[in-house]
Amino acid sequence: MDTEVFEYALHIRTRPETLWLALTEPVMTQAWWGLSLFSDWREGSNLDFEMKDVLIHDEQQMVVSSIPFQRLSFTWHTFTHEWAQVHGFSEEMRASFASEPRTTATFDLEQAGENVRLNVQHGDFSSNSVVLAQIKNGWPLLLSSLKSFLETGEALVF
Repeated sequence: MDTEVFEYALHIRTRPETLWLALTEPVMTQAWWGLSLFSDWREGSNLDFEMKDVLIHDEQQMVVSSIPFQRLSFTWHTFTHEWAQVHGFSEEMRASFASEPRTTATFDLEQAGENVRLNVQHGDFSSNSVVLAQIKNGWPLLLSSLKSFLETGEALVF
């Protein structure tokens, strides 16, 4: 079966160690993403998402690859009723998201002079994926917020 992939690359004026912290530390992910990620960041470990006092825990939501300051990959999250309420999605839309196969988001960090090139690849989407349509709109905004946060200390407001 053919799958589709969303890819996005940007350069951030930072160091790989600082970018890694922004991707893995709950206080930092909260600052630019609006949610906290919790994990010990070892391959095979669970990854929990928490936003607005809603914790999303699922045994299939896990770290796929973790090479500090170089690569972070995890399965994309579980679409719960609570998640849908926080984001204003109808039950019908949530069910549509939840019916799709789980996907994988990968962040590759690469030193590029005084900057870090961040390559984001979010893949394993089936054809006509409803989640992919949301991802295409969501990741550019979130990654712009990450860049702003790391370069200015202020995330985007959205």
